[in-house]
Amino acid sequence: MSFIRTSVSGGVGEIVLDRPKALNALDAGMIRDIYEPLLRWRDDPAVETVLVTSGSERAFCAGGDIKAIREAALLGRVGIVQDFFATEYRLNQLIGEYPKPYVALIDGAAMGGGLGISVHGSVRVVTEKAVLAMPETAIGFYPDVGASYFLPRLTGASGMYLGLTGARVSAGDAIAFGLATHYVPSANLAALADAIRGGALDAALEKFAEPAPAAPLAAQQARIDEVFGSGSPVDMLARLTGDDAWTVETRAAMTSHSPTSLFVTAELIRRGATDVLQHCLGRELALTGPVTGGGDFAEGVRAVLVDKDRNPAWSPATLAEVDAAGIAAMVS
Repeated sequence: MSFIRTSVSGGVGEIVLDRPKALNALDAGMIRDIYEPLLRWRDDPAVETVLVTSGSERAFCAGGDIKAIREAALLGRVGIVQDFFATEYRLNQLIGEYPKPYVALIDGAAMGGGLGISVHGSVRVVTEKAVLAMPETAIGFYPDVGASYFLPRLTGASGMYLGLTGARVSAGDAIAFGLATHYVPSANLAALADAIRGGALDAALEKFAEPAPAAPLAAQQARIDEVFGSGSPVDMLARLTGDDAWTVETRAAMTSHSPTSLFVTAELIRRGATDVLQHCLGRELALTGPVTGGGDFAEGVRAVLVDKDRNPAWSPATLAEVDAAGIAAMVS
């Protein structure tokens, strides 16, 4: 059974994500079923635009099927883990280099792998229901799917902030930071999709796009840049002084997520800032084995997605205990 539906009409190739019970979380079959038509359509003159939508009212795509990856890693099935990520990153690269307009309509949650099949595209439409995030450090992993390429290209130091903390981004913030390109109210999204299917992408966007709503996180841009603009995660945490709501919430994330993951993520983002997408994905892929085979990944997924006690026991337990030099050598 496929959780992906595809069609071609009027010069538009459409991909519908249709795994609503799992909030369209990507498994290996879904990744393959997205990649294959995209590859065909790339050189097909009958397809001028690609449109990616969701059959779920709750989510665009909540990420990858990470519980299955944890199970494979715990069983020592390294090949399954490697193949999953290699196939997913191959898809991300295809989207990032796609020669035709690639339009993602995000109405609901788009996290982790959901950003991998949207943010690399040329047009990312969000509604007031959109919630975007790269929450991987909370499960002992790191922002992947090419995040080490797109995060450092966001406004100021917002990519480092989002990558380390996993902060959830609203539609207004997604526009302000650069994760999304257009805002359309949810009530108008179906009409926008119909207009795009009619072959009038630019006219459809001009007709239905509206000014973005408030961006509460982007309002903290100066503080984000001050805290996350330089230094190590230890330095960043030390700058989080004060008792305002943003500082308290950000400090809580920095002290509750995997310390090792924070260092890995910071190193990936720094290197990705001056590299091309292909190299960023290759660097991320090389880390999938050692990181999923480490204790923090199994423990983080257990705490967040399996037992759901939200009480992971990280090793090492604090940022000060992380071997920064060892992480830098590993992220080569």
